Amino acid sequence: MNMSRTINIQLQSNLLILFAAGLLFWCSMASLLPTLPLYVESVGATKLQTGIVMGSFAIGLLLFRPLLGRLADWRGRKIVLLIGTLVAVIAPLGYLSVKSIPLLILVRAFHGISMAAFTTGFNALVADIAPLEKRGEIIGYMSLVNPLGVAIGPALGGYLQAGVGNQILFVITAELAFVAFLGLLTIVNPPLITNQQANTKNSQFWQVLFSPRVRIPAIIMLLVGLAFGALHVFIPLFMKSTGVDLNPGLFYTAAAVASFGVRLFTGKASDRFGRGLFITISLVFYTLSLSVLWLANSAAAFLFAGIIEGIASGTLIPMIAVLMVDRAHPYERGRVFAMCLMGLDVGIAIAGPILGYVADYLGYRDMFGLCASLTFLGVVVFLTFSGKDLSSSVRFALGRGRDVYALKDT
Repeated sequence: MNMSRTINIQLQSNLLILFAAGLLFWCSMASLLPTLPLYVESVGATKLQTGIVMGSFAIGLLLFRPLLGRLADWRGRKIVLLIGTLVAVIAPLGYLSVKSIPLLILVRAFHGISMAAFTTGFNALVADIAPLEKRGEIIGYMSLVNPLGVAIGPALGGYLQAGVGNQILFVITAELAFVAFLGLLTIVNPPLITNQQANTKNSQFWQVLFSPRVRIPAIIMLLVGLAFGALHVFIPLFMKSTGVDLNPGLFYTAAAVASFGVRLFTGKASDRFGRGLFITISLVFYTLSLSVLWLANSAAAFLFAGIIEGIASGTLIPMIAVLMVDRAHPYERGRVFAMCLMGLDVGIAIAGPILGYVADYLGYRDMFGLCASLTFLGVVVFLTFSGKDLSSSVRFALGRGRDVYALKDT
């Protein structure tokens, strides 16, 4: 009884520290979203150069996520989390120290490592310490750090930049990440589970990515990443082109509030009704949101689309995370998370140039219509290929059958 109580207290302590560190990390990262482009422009960058600096974040994200996934499996989740927060401490000081565009590009690419490390290590560690019967519920609750941080960070960053200037902004951003780093030092890392034969077999990038249990979720994340990238790059421009009198930030606020609200119950519900049903629902909601944007001509329509998008993202991201935990052995969770999340990374990275090219020919409205077709394609793919055959796929996607790729007692 005492041993069980000790384990339960340690579990709660780890989760509480992880939640606090995650919130600080996301506040640090999100505080630079509205402020860094203005800073880059203030040091003499053109609009194109500003875009290149901001986009170079994806370089570090894409190049290092596979490596960090393997490191999380071989050396433990804690060290990857510490790398992520340490990079988040150093990068803002780098922005403050350099003024040339090439060096800012390097710092921004370096900063991308923080996201690759933290999200991979965070998801894997939560999965390690969450009891099997409450896995969806706990991962759902822990995922709240993202919408909370994204809701707080930009407002904090904008206030600091306007009130006390860029120097204090970057210092406080670094300090937030440093406090997260100190908190993570106290985390008790679960015992490392190794399997030398499995490491030899599955350590190759393409073997993991093209395995049946990872391939379809990664494709879904790629399609959603394209739509997600379009929403975050082109919504302000689309609103301006329609002449709608609405602060674009309110679209993202509505999405963040909806995302927070839906995460409170979908994780727990997925433990009862299965992950597939909620993934299908989230993809349908993404399609609905983008379809509303395709037809939007009023502030109310844009806000409605933002709420629906928030419900979609707040459901999909935790559900995919839980799905990959279900489908991965403990000794490979880092790699499996990394491969699946790379689909989202690639989609977001290429959304700007590819869909910007489309928008030049079709306009923003029809571009969002195209994005709706991409997420609808995601619905079709998930319904037909999420299992070993059409029958098992449809049953799982509609909550009527089990996940055939789920591993027992992992």
